[in-house]
Amino acid sequence: MNKELEKYYNNFFEMFRTEGWKQLLEELTNNIEQTDNLETVKDEQDLFFRKGQLSVFKSFVNLELVITTAQEQAELEEQSEDDAI
Repeated sequence: MNKELEKYYNNFFEMFRTEGWKQLLEELTNNIEQTDNLETVKDEQDLFFRKGQLSVFKSFVNLELVITTAQEQAELEEQSEDDAI
């Protein structure tokens, strides 16, 4: 893996280990639970707004998995390129 890409992944993994990241995930998880309640939706516009909120919250909550998967895929691709040589 090239140094720039390696640094990219390492920066994320360093962030994921911080207490601040863990606090953010806890807040976002709480927000998901509160926002995912359809009983208080006022109208169609509110429903679409909440749908957008949930999408953003969930993308942050899943970021660590996405980055880990991308790094593993990059390593597999590099390994198969090395094996082909």
